[in-house]
Amino acid sequence: MNVSTDNINSDNRTKLNRAVYIQSGVAILAFILVIAPLSPILFQSFLGNPIYEEIKIFTFANFEKLLTNAKFYSAMSNSVILALGTTFIALVIGISTAVLLGRTNLPMRRSLGEVVLLPMYVSHLVLAFGWFVMYGPSGYITLLVKDWFDVQAWDLYTLLGMSVVAGAAQAPMIHLLCSSSAAAADASLEDAARASGAGPFTVLWRVTIPLLRPAIIYSGTLTFIGSLEMLSVPLIFGSPVGLDFFTTFLYIEGLGKAVPDYGMIGAAAVLLLALITVLIALQGLLLRKSGRFVSIKGKATRRKLFDLGPYRWPIAIGISAYFFFTLIVVLGGVVLRAFTSFLTPLLSPVETLTFDNFALIFEYDAYTRSITNSLFIAGIGAAIAVVVVTLITVVVHRSRFKFRKPLEFIALYPRAVPGIVAGLGFFWGMMIFPILSPLYGTVWILILAFTMRTIPTAFGAISPMLLQIGKDLDQSARSVGADWWTTTKTIIIPLLKPAIFGAYVLLFLSFLKEYASAAFLFSPGSEIIGTTMLSFWANGDSGPVAALAVIQIAITIVFVAIAKKFLGVKVYE
Repeated sequence: MNVSTDNINSDNRTKLNRAVYIQSGVAILAFILVIAPLSPILFQSFLGNPIYEEIKIFTFANFEKLLTNAKFYSAMSNSVILALGTTFIALVIGISTAVLLGRTNLPMRRSLGEVVLLPMYVSHLVLAFGWFVMYGPSGYITLLVKDWFDVQAWDLYTLLGMSVVAGAAQAPMIHLLCSSSAAAADASLEDAARASGAGPFTVLWRVTIPLLRPAIIYSGTLTFIGSLEMLSVPLIFGSPVGLDFFTTFLYIEGLGKAVPDYGMIGAAAVLLLALITVLIALQGLLLRKSGRFVSIKGKATRRKLFDLGPYRWPIAIGISAYFFFTLIVVLGGVVLRAFTSFLTPLLSPVETLTFDNFALIFEYDAYTRSITNSLFIAGIGAAIAVVVVTLITVVVHRSRFKFRKPLEFIALYPRAVPGIVAGLGFFWGMMIFPILSPLYGTVWILILAFTMRTIPTAFGAISPMLLQIGKDLDQSARSVGADWWTTTKTIIIPLLKPAIFGAYVLLFLSFLKEYASAAFLFSPGSEIIGTTMLSFWANGDSGPVAALAVIQIAITIVFVAIAKKFLGVKVYE
């Protein structure tokens, strides 16, 4: 009897130790993924010489040099102004489409609802290039309007112009985050306003939109942060006219000089990181009292759509026109430029039709390799990242791990890490961490960087479904002798398959369109579509840029179709 009892106790200890080992391993892996690229940046910011040199010279002079650099102050002010303008424009567009498509009887709601999210699945670099092709100083639409009306109607080489471009690109995220809140607004509150004589637009403005305040604060903060770390729009529209921004400052100082000032670059990256961290903390403070806006309670309320009356079709036409000029025309311009030697309203595209841009891409190994590398990184890298984040999510929400709260903070913190900063950190990490040095020049360092950047995305995609799975399933499994890992492997993870597939789709698309964090990491042999596009752009070759953009869009369309058909993933809600 004693032997049997000892065997049972030994088996229980083995299962407990296995759970502790797995949970600790997951936590250590997450910690390394997030801290590994950040620690070299902080370290370099206090060094008077490059981080890879054996002798270290510690100093505070880097911050002093940075804070006395007029170019940095110009970059900082331009970045903040651009972020404010982008956020305002994106909020106006995103909230308007969320409310009109989610709470009114607008015609073509379903069709417009599918179109509104399309920019989320296209690289900001591609969208910015499309705006340049069609609405830039020598853009097709710009020249057409100038020829017709003899007027320069707009200028995208200004902070306002760049805010419009970036705002249109960021608006879909605000729509996505606000649409569910708009659709779930309590109809009884709106009915009460109507009963007191308020018209539909008054009710939407005075009742429905205020109920969206938590979603507006959250999405607005994310948009502001995304605008601060955006590289494509400042690089395409700011650099040609000498406008400096946070990201272009880091990009040009780090890659555009023969002898970069690593100390000052590190100091600038640390300040940008600190600013975004403060913004995320401020976001948390603003959302502390979000319970005041809860309108879904125990008593069921029937969702009602607002009748826009005679304004239905004019508003629908207006929204359709917006999508046509900011999305269809922009992406159409990219496609036209890919199949023409040059694009101008003075000549029919048929007269300049050519396949030379694609021939150039497939003629050189480096360019074709960038496509295959992107497919490998997106396909295999996203799968690895989803496995890692699934384990992190389960440990945070479905274990008794002592450090699960700090682990959740670590999983969400990469929201504060701009892509170009993450890439810079991994680049320096390869110089000082022996475990990372063998990854230099391979696609695996890119997979690590992209994984680190997308942990919050996958965590946010998997967590809601995990929280909906009752804990009584865990308890039932435990009651028949299953340990934590057996329960997780045989019950929890199989039930999470829809969320895991959805997270994989999101990460595949994110990995495919990522370019900022790869700017410091790629080398001959590890090129990707985004970095090759940047190289072509730097050389002034817009035709190959357009060809690669079309290839990237085609891959996205095919993958989304496959995901919807075979994985059962609903890409658009």
